[in-house]
Amino acid sequence: MTTNDTLLIQRGLRAEYITLSWNVVGILVLAVAALASRSLALEGFGLDSLVEIGASTVVVWELTGRHALGQVRAQRVMTVLFGLIALYLFSQSVWALATRHHPGTSVLGMIWTGATVVAMFWLAAVKGATGRALEHPVLITESKVTQVDGLLAVAVFLGVAANGLFHWWWADAVAGLFVALYAVNEVRHAWSHAGN
Repeated sequence: MTTNDTLLIQRGLRAEYITLSWNVVGILVLAVAALASRSLALEGFGLDSLVEIGASTVVVWELTGRHALGQVRAQRVMTVLFGLIALYLFSQSVWALATRHHPGTSVLGMIWTGATVVAMFWLAAVKGATGRALEHPVLITESKVTQVDGLLAVAVFLGVAANGLFHWWWADAVAGLFVALYAVNEVRHAWSHAGN
């Protein structure tokens, strides 16, 4: 292993540790915001943070060589976790539309999801660039999970903001459906390339 590879692995690990820390704090913040507003979008986003924690943990294991699952198996695990985001988001969005669920306004939810948009897109870019430089498919796949997390944050932010400002209760559910469709496409792509 070259010095450059070592530096790249350290950069990848830093990005994963930041992601882990952000999502642990996010679960707490989103739980408070979701309970206060009865927002399904914020609740779902909190559960998405659990999936992201699992995904980051798999990559940390891979990069450190501890409890390594093997790259193909680890990438399959990542893809399944990725698919869980899409499945949960789709089902919750359909349910919210069918029941005409009206969440309350959440300023805390808007602030946190807005900050998460910036954090997740930045982290996805760092992970993607590092994964490509290392030719590490698990890190590349996990960067896509983080990107979907950023897209989900955009959808939740817009939905929570539209509901709070304009009382458009359906906005977060509709945005969630678009993100779910994007995530399904990425799952298909990641699964088909997992062994390559």
